[in-house]
Amino acid sequence: MTFHVPLVDITAFVTDGSPEAKAEVARAIDDACRTVGFIQITGHGIPDAVTAGLTDAMDRFFALDLEQKKTYRTPPQINRGYSPPKSESLSLSLGVESANRMNDFFEAFNVGAAQADYPASPDLPQPEYADNLWPDVDGFEAQVQAYFAEAARVARTMTRIFADALGLEPDFFDRRTGHSLDVMRMNNYALPPGSIELGAELTGMGEHTDFGLVTVLWADRVAGLQVLGQDGSWNDVSPAEGALLVNLGDVAARLTNDKWLSTLHRVKPPVVDGTIERRRSAAFFHDGDADAVIAPLPHFTSDEAPALYDPVTVREHITAK
Repeated sequence: MTFHVPLVDITAFVTDGSPEAKAEVARAIDDACRTVGFIQITGHGIPDAVTAGLTDAMDRFFALDLEQKKTYRTPPQINRGYSPPKSESLSLSLGVESANRMNDFFEAFNVGAAQADYPASPDLPQPEYADNLWPDVDGFEAQVQAYFAEAARVARTMTRIFADALGLEPDFFDRRTGHSLDVMRMNNYALPPGSIELGAELTGMGEHTDFGLVTVLWADRVAGLQVLGQDGSWNDVSPAEGALLVNLGDVAARLTNDKWLSTLHRVKPPVVDGTIERRRSAAFFHDGDADAVIAPLPHFTSDEAPALYDPVTVREHITAK
């Protein structure tokens, strides 16, 4: 069976289309979530100029000298700022560890929703809602914030589609994402010559599932992202022209008692003449409120299909990962 990531036009939900058009989108999303856990979406409404601003900001920051970029590091427990190459191993979130494991070959810059972004919810836990650390790069903050807002809108649009697809009340996810743990990670896979060894087991980003509710991914149309099929095969995935990739995280799988898939994926960057080919991505993680309690929904459990997960808060789940 050929692996395929479905392409779904979500215009009906972005422009408040007809009930029939929305129902067709919800059916297509439900099928993709049950069979693949990844979806390509078009009709998302993010202006090209906003995406171009994001990539420009990324290019100018990652072009800085490594030592200059390192001045924007934060302590490991604070998911903000710069992460240098080989400073993380995402496979550890699965409990995967081996003697020959290599740290992930990517650099990243992280921004997220802070306490100040949720004035109606005072006293949110820290460091989950930490302030952002903005680099001294002209226009970077404004360009990144503009895209962050658009990605957040798309993520919330997806949760409205999820509610329809799952037969839930329309505000089901709204009531669990009022102060969502939202983080955007901008990734760069271009490293200097001589930074890798030919023949090494090269891992751009180790195999992992995403922790939260839904991820909205912009990526270059460059080979690298691989998604695990239900037959155990790793499959190359590249977004269609103008499309975003959307995938489910563990919170969505828990809610549906694994009827919807939080799928393993990784990045295996192509190597050309001993260096990694340039590839950029920006992953927006919409995880839900830190204090939201997540458990399998009643209509996904029965005597024949008992609950696979105990109730847990989003914060507890992410901390465990």
